[in-house]
Formats: sequence, C-alpha cells, structure tokens
Amino acid sequence: MEHVLTIENVRNTISKWKKEGYSIGYVPTMGFLHDGHASLIDQARKNNDKVIVSIFVNPIQFGENEDLSTYPRDINSDKKLCESHGVDLIFTPSPEEMYQDKKAFVDILDLSNTLCGIRRPIHFKGVCTVVAKFFNIIQPTNAYFGEKDAQQLAIIRKMVFDLNFPVNIIGVPIVREQDGLAKSSRNTYLSGDERKAATILYKSILTGKQAIKRGASADSIINTMTEIINTEPLAKIDYISVVDASTMQPVEEINAPVLVAMAIYIGSTRLIDNFSYDPN
Repeated sequence: MEHVLTIENVRNTISKWKKEGYSIGYVPTMGFLHDGHASLIDQARKNNDKVIVSIFVNPIQFGENEDLSTYPRDINSDKKLCESHGVDLIFTPSPEEMYQDKKAFVDILDLSNTLCGIRRPIHFKGVCTVVAKFFNIIQPTNAYFGEKDAQQLAIIRKMVFDLNFPVNIIGVPIVREQDGLAKSSRNTYLSGDERKAATILYKSILTGKQAIKRGASADSIINTMTEIINTEPLAKIDYISVVDASTMQPVEEINAPVLVAMAIYIGSTRLIDNFSYDPN
C-alpha cells in the first residue's frame, strides 16, 4: 500500500494506472476510520482494480465553534485498517497542499438549504469544494459515500450531474453497532451514560418506520419520533424532518421516495441518523 502526501505524486501513480487500463475506486474520508468506512472500502474493492482512500480533515466545511481542532485523528490506526481491507493507496494531503489560495468554491443550491444545511450554513459548500477537488485530482471511475450522510450523498450526486463529472457515485448502507447506533467518528465523544442514551436515535427510527408503513403523514411521523426522543433526558432535538429524497425539500404526504432524517444532541455531541422509504 502506498502512502502519498502530494497531489503531484498521486497524479503520477494514477497516470500509470490509467495507462494500464485499471478502474479506480475512491473513498473520501476524514480519517479515524471505523467499520462504516471499511464497508465503503470493501465495496470499492469488489468493484474496481485499484482503491484509493483520502484522509483529510477538511477545514472549510467546519464553521465557527465546531470541532475542527478536536476532531478525532489516528493515522496509524487508519493505515492499518486500509491495508487490511486491500487499499492500494492512501492520500493524506495537508491543508496547505489542498488550498493555496481559497477563492473558488462549489455550492449546490436548494439541496443545501434544508436539514443540516440550515444548522451548518457553510458545511456543504466546503464538502462540495473539497470533493470536487479530489475528483479532479484522482479522476476515479467510482466514488463511495455512506448513506448515513444522506443529504451529503444527494448533494454530491447533484454536483456530479450538474458539473458533468465522469464518475459514478455509489451509496453504501449505514453500518450500525449491535444496539443500533450508527457508526460515527463522533461517537468517541460520548461518555458512558451518553453512549447508552444515544440508542434512543435508533429506537425512534424503528418507531418512525412502523408509522410510515401504516401510511402516516409527515407531521405524524415527526411527532411520533419526537415523543420517543423526548423520553431520553440527555437527548435534545436539533431537527427531525421528512424530505423528498431527490430535492431534500420538506413534504407533507408520503407519495414519493422520502428521507426521514434527524440530528440529535446527546449531551454536547451532535449525532445524525436517517432512514429512506419508497411508497412504491
């Protein structure tokens, strides 16, 4: 497994692979890798001749008072996981390597203006900009994103469509702990009591799924899930919303594919989770 730090060296390696006709699977990450990331890598490994993982804590997607400085990092553990799952190259650029003079940005309108986009107004602009840069540097055949970040996945798909990137975007299902909590690097922020409390997210999702299958309206689903979350004293709701799966805009009735998404604070840690539903 190669470990590369510069854009020039990545491009040199990829140029050789392209000449040999290899397909390239790409998994963008911010490091502190876990089983959720491993599932993306495994899918890339199945579908491609070569697999690249980028590890980059992207400064321009963090707002003021967010956890850029404290975001968990463990490059040695990350390298071990990548090697054990058959990664061919990891790319760990510095912020200075990625951003020489920040004047150009990519911003996807409308899809970024709901859910997490309301609470984190610069977040998706930063995500789209860095992903666009990585796509231009790596030029992958296929790129893999987790469905836990469902709004991000929808926005990336829209960016690729609108800007004609020649890459296939592949979503990979959420990986959960045995008690249902979605795998996340931010789970490490939770204390013992908070970790137990965090299972309330999955409990509300199970209740929401039951309600949506019964034909409940969006408001009824939100109210039902809100009641479940409010039974946990350590939980504070940021949002629970039902949106169109393609546009990320709120809906009232469930007559097309939807995303039911939530952001919940457990103590001071903000966790996200979701499920999708297609009435057809």
